[in-house]
Amino acid sequence: MPVGLPELLIVLVIILIVFGPKRLPGLGRQLGSGIREFKDSITGKSRDDEDGDEDDDDGGDAPAPRELTPGARDESATRSGG
Repeated sequence: MPVGLPELLIVLVIILIVFGPKRLPGLGRQLGSGIREFKDSITGKSRDDEDGDEDDDDGGDAPAPRELTPGARDESATRSGG
């Protein structure tokens, strides 16, 4: 049974009376984020998937650490003595 315009207006007026005009934007935000979370959980997505690869700490862009061969000196670890 489809809902007509008069029934929808009555429901909106009752919601406005119960919650007040100051709380309606916050309730709308909460409802939207809840629906978005539900949709993401159904499809298997998460917020981390949407962000992309720029925050991954897999070391792809960082230079690899140097390996020291036996007998080699690590010049970065030496201290300048005076």
